[in-house]
Amino acid sequence: MKIPEHVAIILDGNGRWAKEKGMPRNYGHTVGAKNVETICKAAHDMGIKYLTLYAFSTENWKRPDAEVSALMKLLDGYLKTCIKTANKNNMRIRVIGEIARLEPKFRERILEVERVSAVNTGLNLTIAINYGSRDEMLRATRKIAQECMDGKLQPDAIDEACFAAHLDTFDLPDPDLMIRTSGEQRLSNYLLWQLAYSEFYFTNVPWPAFSKEELQKAVEAYNARDRRFGALKEEEK
Repeated sequence: MKIPEHVAIILDGNGRWAKEKGMPRNYGHTVGAKNVETICKAAHDMGIKYLTLYAFSTENWKRPDAEVSALMKLLDGYLKTCIKTANKNNMRIRVIGEIARLEPKFRERILEVERVSAVNTGLNLTIAINYGSRDEMLRATRKIAQECMDGKLQPDAIDEACFAAHLDTFDLPDPDLMIRTSGEQRLSNYLLWQLAYSEFYFTNVPWPAFSKEELQKAVEAYNARDRRFGALKEEEK
């Protein structure tokens, strides 16, 4: 079975999962956060090299203040334990997104996690925090425009590779497979540039219940796809 090199996941359904159990939404977020390590280990055991998780979007700020506060506290707590988890699992951790809006201590923790885990050689885990793909592309465009104004870049030199090099994911391969849990079938402003040729897999299973077996199902579905990339397969030429 062919294992995708890079899998991106939209972690959806925490609140609905909790509601079905008669619990508050924040309980779902807590259980969902604990599930991250489980899926990271499963991905590594399967041979997946890169895993990118959509943890907090630029649109999530529009949620009720109490929920946003709880989410940020949960993410902060997760990052506190990330160094220990990363070293235990030989995992490298990166964070993408506009982190300037986050509190200084939160930003410092992100930089520390990235620095300490940079030497690890196992799974490459990328966490999208305060991330939105349109925001990412606007920031990349501003960087390119500034470089042109400074004379460091000629407009004729701007191509796909140049643009990709200015994105948050400049050092990551594009995802082979995108998974969204909990039944919704949209990208929600996630990796719009990077997912151009990815396979999509949607499951009704909410994130807190998404297991190693569910990840296996997604990879099996990926293997069943007829990947052409806009051209004929060799045997059809």
